[in-house]
Amino acid sequence: MYLIEWGLWRMATESEAARKVHEAELTSAEKRANQDFYEGDLEEDIHFQTVSDNPRARGPVFAFNETFIEMRCGGSEEKRGLITIATLGGIIPIIGVTTISTFYFLWDDVTDSEARSVLMMALTFMMALVSGAILYVYSKYGVSLTRLEMLTSRHLLIRFNRVTQQVHLHRPKYCGGIVTFPWKTTGSTAIDPEDDSLSVGMRLGLVWHPSRTGLPHMEMALLGKQGQGGSELRDEWEFIRRYMEEGPHAVPRPRLSTQLPSPIQAFSAQFEGLGRFFRKSSWLFKVILLFVWPAFVIVGTGHWLSLLLCWRPRWPKVIREAGLPGKPVPPVTTLSDYPRVIQERLLANADRWQLKPGKRPTKKTRKRSAHP
Repeated sequence: MYLIEWGLWRMATESEAARKVHEAELTSAEKRANQDFYEGDLEEDIHFQTVSDNPRARGPVFAFNETFIEMRCGGSEEKRGLITIATLGGIIPIIGVTTISTFYFLWDDVTDSEARSVLMMALTFMMALVSGAILYVYSKYGVSLTRLEMLTSRHLLIRFNRVTQQVHLHRPKYCGGIVTFPWKTTGSTAIDPEDDSLSVGMRLGLVWHPSRTGLPHMEMALLGKQGQGGSELRDEWEFIRRYMEEGPHAVPRPRLSTQLPSPIQAFSAQFEGLGRFFRKSSWLFKVILLFVWPAFVIVGTGHWLSLLLCWRPRWPKVIREAGLPGKPVPPVTTLSDYPRVIQERLLANADRWQLKPGKRPTKKTRKRSAHP
């Protein structure tokens, strides 16, 4: 499910009218929080010093060699399958029944003159209106949601090319498309050990800020599996950092995963980030999980169907050959690579990512009032 990436891209390309409606719903505190970013914050998040002594890739890793490493992206992979179940189990049958019924009544009106009547023709007209309304609503609002899981790329991918020192993101166009960034513009959410407690249920986040890329919008990628706390995300960032800075010999070779629609991946994704929590939970919680196991089976089946109904993503030729002897270096993504309409939308929302100059001021501690 590419819901997070789709939402971020929609926000970056939001129309003026939609943005006004969205901002009108924000409270004063939310508006201040959206503008509370400093240049010093970005400098602290973008550095390439050692952050862990245990570099480790938690996967899924699809390729690992002397030239590049390729990993899975996606901010809500564990929820994949819900839209597939709703579409295949609800929307498609409703569309099929109403459409077939409409053609059935229409065929009777045309071929059976004896059964033809005003009532039957009115019923046929009503069925045509209902089926037409359902198709219209689904084509306008439902297809974009269905394509977050079905009839699209099987996975979002990120490729780190250490020869060209570039990072490539592979996403559908409705999530931002395929982009290329210099490695040194990459920021990570797994830098500060003080944030380790926040990594439970989170993925490693990589950020490319406009002040580093020259684009008018910010890009983000959420890598691999959900964290279970501790320093897992820092270990994964250190694995990527050492690979790009020092080479594949500086990190342990990861176990490679398949890009085929594996049922193991579909069912195991639901339990990402729950291992440590499950081991430390009470016996009552474990008993409750035994009663809800049918839900895990249903969602896992929907996840697998989603993978089966998608195709394997394919990189452009220039990225596939990047790093090979005599092959060109892929150009870095610029604003001109987007259609003119998208360029205008991106520029209109560029103020969302502006930074305040300097460093964040230190909060003053309040002194206790000396009351008797």
